[in-house]
Amino acid sequence: MFRNEKILKLSRLNWVKPRSVTYSRYFSTSSNPQVVLPLTGFKVVDLTRDLAGPYATQILADLGAEVIKVEHPTRGDDSRHWGPPFAKSLTDSESRGESAYFLAVNRYEATCDQQVSGLQNKKSLALDFKKKRGQNILKALIGTSDVVVENYLPGTLAKYGLAYEQLKDDKIIYASITGYGQTGPYKNRAGYDLMLEAEMGLMHITGEAKGAPVRAGVAITDVTTGLYAANSIMAAIISRSGTGLGQNIDIAMSDCQVATLTNVASSCLISGGPDSGRLGTSHASICPYQAFATKDGTIIVGAANDRLYGIFCQLLKRDDWIEDERFKTNALRVENRDILVPMITEETKKKTTMARTMSPLMFGEWLSLFEGSGIPYAAVNDIQATLNHPHVLARNMITVVEHPTCGPVKLVNTPIKFSKAKPSIREAPPTLGQHTDETLMRLGYNRKEIDILRLEQVVE
Repeated sequence: MFRNEKILKLSRLNWVKPRSVTYSRYFSTSSNPQVVLPLTGFKVVDLTRDLAGPYATQILADLGAEVIKVEHPTRGDDSRHWGPPFAKSLTDSESRGESAYFLAVNRYEATCDQQVSGLQNKKSLALDFKKKRGQNILKALIGTSDVVVENYLPGTLAKYGLAYEQLKDDKIIYASITGYGQTGPYKNRAGYDLMLEAEMGLMHITGEAKGAPVRAGVAITDVTTGLYAANSIMAAIISRSGTGLGQNIDIAMSDCQVATLTNVASSCLISGGPDSGRLGTSHASICPYQAFATKDGTIIVGAANDRLYGIFCQLLKRDDWIEDERFKTNALRVENRDILVPMITEETKKKTTMARTMSPLMFGEWLSLFEGSGIPYAAVNDIQATLNHPHVLARNMITVVEHPTCGPVKLVNTPIKFSKAKPSIREAPPTLGQHTDETLMRLGYNRKEIDILRLEQVVE
């Protein structure tokens, strides 16, 4: 059920109405308002590509917002072409299918109420806004929306009259995600995760002590930037509820990467000295806190305080290490790690990590010994073992959705779990332009006008 109303204290109170069309907001009319997701009723125009921006807007969709992803009418999002692997198309033998990368961050989430079955919250509008008519459509869409998220180089959207200042809309929340921000000497440089990891310190401290610097296993600077962007947008929504005003949000990947250096950056600022360099899995300020070799692989152990260190020593049957003057405090253990770590490794090599079945449910000697002891520990799992881990499955982190061209597709689920609202993935990520006609019709265009726009290659 849907009604045309202006609901929620935080949503838009008045709309730009080009083309003399009456625009309306869609929201749940659940019989139980407690289960409506927090951002239900909000509309987001998503002008982002690749990872950081789509990750941010996917979070907003997970929380109930309707996200309209505006893509190039023929190429679409760059990440549609990043592969292999691709999910094979069942409808077009000539198609390579859908990129696993694109599927990961462009799913669309439906509201939790089972009565609301028609509103999918991340949609694809294939639109060329380099054309004047495309700009008019995009401005009309923004006029009915609460949030714009974009990740073009500074000044790019100004060429098309789509910059924050040009929209002249004091209620819009406009988030710009770039490599280096809207100000500063590097503002016009393109920024990808790999470059930002290197330039902003993360790569220098990642890798084995005697090895070369390496990138993180996932594009972590992109991901943290997406998280900061989503949080900032939600804060701006809350601010607008009190002031009635939106604002421009400047999110730089460079800033986010510096911010997430956390204690490592703080250590350098306080000491005035160099960082500790690459330490592999170990920790500059805690010991023992790292991977240790076992009879059949490795195990991670984190004895982050004196109590846990004591438990660890007892499990190793080395109670004598507890009162050893070299190891009595964490500071001493860090100072003497070159002595302590080889001693621990000599003990851990005596037992196995994994059971012979390699099943996460079947523990080897060390996992069995540590289970229930209170000591933080873990096996080092590959990605397939992670996706099939009993705890991951019990937490419903893997789901299957029906893709319109690829059939059943497995996806990682949203990690957000509320006590009342229950977000879940109901629909697969959209195909390119899947919702173009729907979006234009909601803006007041009729079938004939849409056909003309398609002939003019304004939309697809």
